[in-house]
Amino acid sequence: MDLMERINNNFQQSISTKQAAATILAEPIMHAAQLIIQCLLKGGKILSCGNGGSAGDAQHFSSEMLNRFEMERPGLPAIALTTDSSTLTSIANDYSYNLIFSKQVTALGQTGDVLLAISTSGNSANVNAAIDAAHERDMQVIALNGKQGGEMTDRLLLNDVEICVPADSTARIQEVHLLVIHCLCDLIDHQLMGS
Repeated sequence: MDLMERINNNFQQSISTKQAAATILAEPIMHAAQLIIQCLLKGGKILSCGNGGSAGDAQHFSSEMLNRFEMERPGLPAIALTTDSSTLTSIANDYSYNLIFSKQVTALGQTGDVLLAISTSGNSANVNAAIDAAHERDMQVIALNGKQGGEMTDRLLLNDVEICVPADSTARIQEVHLLVIHCLCDLIDHQLMGS
């Protein structure tokens, strides 16, 4: 396969994955947006976490909330738990890398807040520990995962929302995760600010 074929193949796989996901994920995306909107209207905030590319997605979501998405509006309270290198490294050094998010959730999370937990496999130990900590704080969770959902699926409670991308390729899952984040931001803006 030459380079042009590889490029075209990547585009086609991405398109196919997004088309398959659109039908399956529309309802959970809607429920997740409603969960976030209710949280914000009650004075809560959104905490987000993930590793690697998912850390980037957590930060991307937080920045769209705090600053703006596609319309002018006041900033909305969101914190990416992936950005404070001093906190992350001190927790990893003093305790365990598996606790880098859960200790922050315990310190910053309040009843009624929402955790956006991102893991392409659903098996990230530190993200799953954050889910457990969120439940201990009486927070609801939006799980953004892929493949078969992994261990993350088993940790979710009845009022949580799972958005599981129907794909096995990490790259394809991450591409859909970004689209899901943009859908959430669009729905939040539309519901809070109108057209």
